[in-house]
Amino acid sequence: MFFRKRRTLMAAALAISCLTSTAWGQASDYPQKTVTLYTAFSIGSGPDVVLRILSQELGKKWKQPVVVENRPGGGGFIALEAVSKRAPDGYSLLQLDSEHISALPHLYKARHYFPLEKFDLVAPLFYTPFMIAVSEKSPWKNLTELIAAAKKSPDSVTYGSWFVGSPGHLGGQWLDSLTNTKMLHIPYKEVSQLYTAVANAEVDWAFGTIPSTRPVYDSGKLRYLAIAAPERHTLYPNVPTVAEAGGPGELDVNSIVSLVAPKGIPVEIRDKIHADIAEVLRDPEVRKRFDSFAFEPLSWTLTQLRERLDQKSATYKDLIDSANISLD
Repeated sequence: MFFRKRRTLMAAALAISCLTSTAWGQASDYPQKTVTLYTAFSIGSGPDVVLRILSQELGKKWKQPVVVENRPGGGGFIALEAVSKRAPDGYSLLQLDSEHISALPHLYKARHYFPLEKFDLVAPLFYTPFMIAVSEKSPWKNLTELIAAAKKSPDSVTYGSWFVGSPGHLGGQWLDSLTNTKMLHIPYKEVSQLYTAVANAEVDWAFGTIPSTRPVYDSGKLRYLAIAAPERHTLYPNVPTVAEAGGPGELDVNSIVSLVAPKGIPVEIRDKIHADIAEVLRDPEVRKRFDSFAFEPLSWTLTQLRERLDQKSATYKDLIDSANISLD
């Protein structure tokens, strides 16, 4: 009896050892073929460009081709549906922003679609804050004046965004909620149309990332009233934070871009990708190229990334429910 139990324990230990060895072998050998980085963003967009920078650097590190494939449209569902059907082996990864993960389930309630039930987080990539932009012709010289005008005449102050449920739209809802105002949202089909409309004073203001607003800003047709972040941005040190400009300090409008993989990716491969991407993002030359887009590379753990996405999800749920926003 003793020897039979001992043989059983030894067999179990050997099996565990083999599994562990196989898993680590997979990680150390990864990748052995082309890795495809899918993205929900269009060609030429900021996230697309930095993903191509990342693909080049990973290709050098891994000594395998790393290609980018764009699957924009459909609110992110085209990319999500396509990649979720891929094998969870680390050779198909998907770039999403925090709104695809944290806002989409609340905007499309009838679909019961929760991205993190179909995907595993693999690596944070970068963070981008949003500026509050007005036309150079705007009578408001600071955020306090904008909020005062909105309080004085509900629905008279307009703000634009690039689509219903975007960070620009939900950020406006959040500002309304925090300041007890009621501003009128005007959605546009294209980002370029939106900031041209703001510059021409066709819409009063809009949230915008630095790369998306900079061309119009540099032309002298836009003015930044504040940055919706806890700290000023190094590129625009004279632009105050919302709190410094007399607005609600809780307002923190940003987007977090990360890579995910189809659910079930081996932990060891996931961790290798995470570590290798973190190493690439620490490279001074890569950081310099990210800086040209005003994107901040992230070095968070996956636990930290999940916490931030869960916080965003809770905020978005409250905003979407209170404003009765639905895209079903």
